[in-house]
Amino acid sequence: MELELAVLMARWQFAVTTLYHFIFVPITIGLAPILAIMHTLYYVTNNDKYRRMTIFFGKLFLINFALGLVTGITQEFQFGMNWSSYSRYAGDIFGAPLAMEALLAFFLESTFLGLWMFGWKYLPPKLHLMCIWLVAAGTWFSSLFILAANSFMQNPVGYIENAEKGRLELGSFAEVMTNPLLPFMFGHVITAALCTAGVLVVGVSAYHLLRKTQPSLFERAMAIGLIVTFVASLATAGIGHAQAQQLLERQPVKLAAAEAQWKTMVNPPLTLFSVIDTEAQENHFEVGIPGLLSFLATDQFGSEMKGLKDLQQDFEAEFGPGNYLPDVPVVYWSFRVMVGLGTLMILYSAVGLFLWRRKAFADGGDTRITRLWLRFAIPALSFGVLACGAGWLFTEAGRQPWLVYKKLLTVDGISVAVPSWQVITTLSIFTLVYGALAVAEFYLMYKYTVKGPDEPESLPGHEGGELVSDVDGPKGTSATDRPITPVVHY
Repeated sequence: MELELAVLMARWQFAVTTLYHFIFVPITIGLAPILAIMHTLYYVTNNDKYRRMTIFFGKLFLINFALGLVTGITQEFQFGMNWSSYSRYAGDIFGAPLAMEALLAFFLESTFLGLWMFGWKYLPPKLHLMCIWLVAAGTWFSSLFILAANSFMQNPVGYIENAEKGRLELGSFAEVMTNPLLPFMFGHVITAALCTAGVLVVGVSAYHLLRKTQPSLFERAMAIGLIVTFVASLATAGIGHAQAQQLLERQPVKLAAAEAQWKTMVNPPLTLFSVIDTEAQENHFEVGIPGLLSFLATDQFGSEMKGLKDLQQDFEAEFGPGNYLPDVPVVYWSFRVMVGLGTLMILYSAVGLFLWRRKAFADGGDTRITRLWLRFAIPALSFGVLACGAGWLFTEAGRQPWLVYKKLLTVDGISVAVPSWQVITTLSIFTLVYGALAVAEFYLMYKYTVKGPDEPESLPGHEGGELVSDVDGPKGTSATDRPITPVVHY
């Protein structure tokens, strides 16, 4: 009983801290390249609206980056505190990409983020622009190394099994970084992050367009956000489809749980809704599309797919008695939340692009349909974060009861010297601290979103260029002809 409680509390603590951390991760990964695009448009056009747009959304980026950094530190400490048996067993492999993430990617993004933040007045234009692109590259490298570590847990490769020491040792770092699952996981996370940042830009722009705050600036920001969201959401769906086909080969239990498919079936349907009875291992009611799961998983109708009952028997035959099935309702519904919100983002961004092409957002948008869409876009800015959280829950809960798939059970990975009451205590503390951070995050995001972009009377431009007050408006004075007043933007 004590062991079961300790495992449960350790899993809850990791889930709570990770899900909270994952609020900031996709925003940071997706918003960095959008900032780079905005800054590039300023560099190319010298239109000051793009400069103020970049600085404005840069503030939101910095809030998330700072809180993501603080909450992310806890993650790595947990591996040593609550999951020391796992660290001893697989830390030689799992730790390698995490070390690369800290030593290479994090220092890359943090160093050049500092240069970009304070370099508006001091760095040459091309070098300053390069800084934000390197920040974007750093965030993507970070996600690549972290996902390499996670891919190892999902599909162990590149290891040597040391039976004498009872642990896995690193055999080939190249194999770890070329894990067959990694390209699909990396592509899915990056495109999902772009969706998350895209809907954030769209929602913030919609807020200001409804209030007719600098409509010309936010109409441009809206266009950038919509294009990114639409393209990235389609890419996310496509990569997710390919990733699901990988699951059929490498983790069929996760795919079967995603459909609550208890029996082996030929030409199985894709269910839209099911009433799941885990005790009886059956669904009392379900609505589905016949044969669609077969087509999506194998690109053809009529394929046979094993059900959870037969897969459980296969695991028992290979690993002995035990329950090798994940929490089916959690996997089933988290998958549907992820897919449902992703589909909704495709549809609503397509409508937004149609309205933008019709110039419906000019001067804030005055038609009833446009204003209804803008009102919808404000709460829709949360769709990306919610979809990413659901996707992470699906990925990790679907791997259970394995910590390293088919190598180490979750129950065997915890710190045996840490009693459950200590985990409960730290879980309570983390929950309170993270709750306070959540309030701070919401306050800061709301404060700077409502405030809108700064409009300084004297604009710190780059030497040698001309400022343009608007694309269709008159050019400003040359940067060499006007006094440069120091302005602090952050």
